[in-house]
Amino acid sequence: MRKYCPSTEPYFTVVYKDPSLLVLDKPSGLLCVPGRDPAHKDSLASRVQEHYPEALIVHRLDMDTSGLVVMARSPEVHRALSTLFQKRKVDKTYFARVWGVPETDIGEVDLPLICDWPNRPRQIVDFEVGKPSLTHWEKISNSNSCSLIRLKPITGRSHQLRVHMQAIGHPILGDPFYAHKEAVAAASRLLLHASELKFIHPVKEEMLQFNSELPREFSARNI
Repeated sequence: MRKYCPSTEPYFTVVYKDPSLLVLDKPSGLLCVPGRDPAHKDSLASRVQEHYPEALIVHRLDMDTSGLVVMARSPEVHRALSTLFQKRKVDKTYFARVWGVPETDIGEVDLPLICDWPNRPRQIVDFEVGKPSLTHWEKISNSNSCSLIRLKPITGRSHQLRVHMQAIGHPILGDPFYAHKEAVAAASRLLLHASELKFIHPVKEEMLQFNSELPREFSARNI
């Protein structure tokens, strides 16, 4: 197991704030919430709560995934935002660098997922008891035997994008759980980034859209 040692520079980055909610830009390598192990106490939520004690995490990204995370500033807003996510009323866009070059420019992956309990937190495709899971994808560019892919998860299963890309033969670079050795070694981190969020403000009732630039590791020059 890798030693948990998240960067503290920057400590956390606020993309947007108002009296109702916060939008943060999480770095790769930082947990969204504290883990059970005392060594995993440091997290995005605990860092933010040092400055905004009322802040509540609404959804999570994997530790190795970077990008946009929403936190509510009251229980009422937390319930409202959680409902938006549960009802799939939040438009989410990710970018990933994957191994190889897909034969087509667009596609979808419709494969049911469930936790692989003996090897948790890994997930597996299971057509008998897996939960419906759907991802739309689009190839943006390709170079050096890898491709930059835009991903739109329709459902929000754990590790969905990582398993779906691996299942179609294009694992995400740097993925220690699902990529083969060459794809893991091709990047210094998991190259998956939550780049866009779009949803209706639960109080102001106006459309909000947030964007996070791809980290430098995603540049083809660094692969």
